[in-house]
Amino acid sequence: MADRPHRPARVTLIGAESTGKTTLARLLAVHYKTVWAPEYLRAFVCEKGALPKSADSRRIAEGHLAQEASLHARARRVLFLDTDLYSTLVYHRYYFGTSSAWLQRQARKHAADLYLFTDTDIPFVADEGQRDGPTARAALRDLFLQELLDEDLRHAILRGTLKRRLSAATVAVDRYLAARYLTS
Repeated sequence: MADRPHRPARVTLIGAESTGKTTLARLLAVHYKTVWAPEYLRAFVCEKGALPKSADSRRIAEGHLAQEASLHARARRVLFLDTDLYSTLVYHRYYFGTSSAWLQRQARKHAADLYLFTDTDIPFVADEGQRDGPTARAALRDLFLQELLDEDLRHAILRGTLKRRLSAATVAVDRYLAARYLTS
């Protein structure tokens, strides 16, 4: 997708569970005076009252895209996404042991302009019914990073304290936005 200045840049926070994606998405939206989309899977699990099944992946992806579309017009220069279809794809492979060609195509079609990968170097915080634990987090960390590399997605790796992550994130976003608007 060609970069266009009138279309807000889409920046996705991506990484394993309990790595600060939601906190960072919220803080970045405040910093850039824009909006952010919370993780759709969390709302889906709460509404369903159970963990998703393989067949739910398409509904999750469609729900995420609808949520993103509803926020698009309100975004100022950038829209922050707490996960996207690549997250759904990685989780689908991890939990169900299969790949979804449809989900892969949709993830590529709706790829963000920039990914902010949140590393696992912060303490794990349990969230019953939503998170599996530190063992899954370690495995998923590697899968998310490999997906970014395999798909050749523009990304920055965020590590350290919340303050360091936020600083690194704003540097990465500022660089992306500067390059985007210079070349448009």
